[in-house]
Amino acid sequence: MKLENKVAVVTGAGSGIGLAIANLFVAEGAKVVYSDVNVPNFKLDPAKAVFVKCDVADSLEVDALVKAAVEKFGRLDIMVSNAGIGSLGGILDTTDADWEKTLRINLFGVFYGARAAGNAMKAAGIKGNIINMSSILGSVGFPGAAAYSATKGGVVQLTHAAALDLAPLGIRVNAIAPGFIATNMTKAVLADENFNNMIKTNTPLGRVGEPDDIAQAALYLASDDAKYVTGTVIYVDGGWTAR
Repeated sequence: MKLENKVAVVTGAGSGIGLAIANLFVAEGAKVVYSDVNVPNFKLDPAKAVFVKCDVADSLEVDALVKAAVEKFGRLDIMVSNAGIGSLGGILDTTDADWEKTLRINLFGVFYGARAAGNAMKAAGIKGNIINMSSILGSVGFPGAAAYSATKGGVVQLTHAAALDLAPLGIRVNAIAPGFIATNMTKAVLADENFNNMIKTNTPLGRVGEPDDIAQAALYLASDDAKYVTGTVIYVDGGWTAR
C-alpha cells in the first residue's frame, strides 16, 4: 500500500472527486480526515477515517480541520485542498457576490489549506505534501466562466509560489488540473446533449472523465512515487490542453 502510516486531509469530500480521493487513500493505507461544508449521508470506515465539517472559505475552520487531524491521528502528511464550486457567468454578467464567493471558496480556501498544513508539517518536522485542485480552465480560456477561471489560474500560481516557499522544509506542493469530470458540479451542464457532445468532440480521448481518474493522480502525488515532484501541475483532461 502506497500510503501506509500516512495521515491525510481531504476537503470537499462529500461527493465526486473528493470522495474518490478519500476512498482511494483509505484503500492505500492512509488515515483520512475528510471534510465538506455539508454533513454527508454516509460514513467511511471509522477506524480509518473521520469526518469534520468545514467551510474552507473560513480560515478559522480550516485551521480547526488541520488541528483535528493532528489531534485524532497524531500527525499530518498530506493535505488535499479539493473543495470548490462552479461558477457560471462571463466578464459582463458576473456579479460582485458571485465573484467574491467563488474566490473565497476556490482560491482563499486553497491558500488557507496550504498555510495551515504547511505550518503543521513544519512544527512536526514532517516532509509532507500538499495537493491543490486547479482545472484546465486555470490555463486555457472558456466562455462564461470568468470567476471560476480566475480562481483556478490563481491556484496554479499559488502552487508554484508555495512549492518554492516550502521546498527548504522538504514539503512538496503540486496541483491537479482536471478536465471535464462527471460529478454533481458538472451534472447539469453535461446533461445538455449539445454541451456534452461539444466536450467529447474537443477531448482527444473522446469521453468525459470520472472522479477516479483524478483520484489516481492524487495518489501518485501523495506517494513516494512523486518524491522528486514539486511545483508542478498535472493535467488529467483526456488531452484537452494538448490541442
